[in-house]
Amino acid sequence: MTYCLAIRVNKGLVFASDSRTHAGVDYVTTYSKMHRFAWPGERICVILTAGNLATSQAVINHINKDLENPDAEINLRKAEHLYEVAHYIGRLSQDEQQQHASAMESSKSRAEASFILGGQIAGKDPEIYLIYPQGNYISASPETPFLQIGENKYGKPILDRIISPTTSLEDAARCALVSLDSTMRSNISVGPPLELSIYQANSLEEPKHLTLTLNSPIYKSLQKRWNEGLKRSFNRLPRFDWEDES
Repeated sequence: MTYCLAIRVNKGLVFASDSRTHAGVDYVTTYSKMHRFAWPGERICVILTAGNLATSQAVINHINKDLENPDAEINLRKAEHLYEVAHYIGRLSQDEQQQHASAMESSKSRAEASFILGGQIAGKDPEIYLIYPQGNYISASPETPFLQIGENKYGKPILDRIISPTTSLEDAARCALVSLDSTMRSNISVGPPLELSIYQANSLEEPKHLTLTLNSPIYKSLQKRWNEGLKRSFNRLPRFDWEDES
């Protein structure tokens, strides 16, 4: 299991992901689930992955292979629109799953993988897309300006309450970290290190990128202040009538 999210606000895009791919009593593995591709002044693409690790790695490998092939019909640099990239990733994912379908079925395993694609192509608006295991995809909307893959239920409430198109880019990034922290507290299958990328709209420059451990000062401070703030708010909740009785 994993947890990745992308947020689109008026000022730009935020991407966040954990790095845990397996959690057990004595076996934990970590892999980066955030893949960044930048051609400054031309286009920026960020891809987040969740689900079957072999499938997602095969898709990323194929993306890199196509980038090196000048005769490739389509790749991250040739697409004129970001939705074309989403369609391309969905097709690669489907091809990989179908190639191993029989073997996965016989072993009662699943080859499904999900992706979030975000970025900007020069002359176009910044966008984010969620690509389903079936290969189809959706984009974010002003009403729901964020997308999640993996273990999303624990980190969604803070996003629902805070994120809107007018949220600042920095506040959106802080909200993403709180969303990840809330998920890690409730599910051991989501864990550090955490990755955070922040892209300023229309800059067409490589996003600011952070890799955070549980001991990173900014993460420790954010976690401490969020926990203290929650406790203060909880203690200020209205009392029941009978609590005022002597």
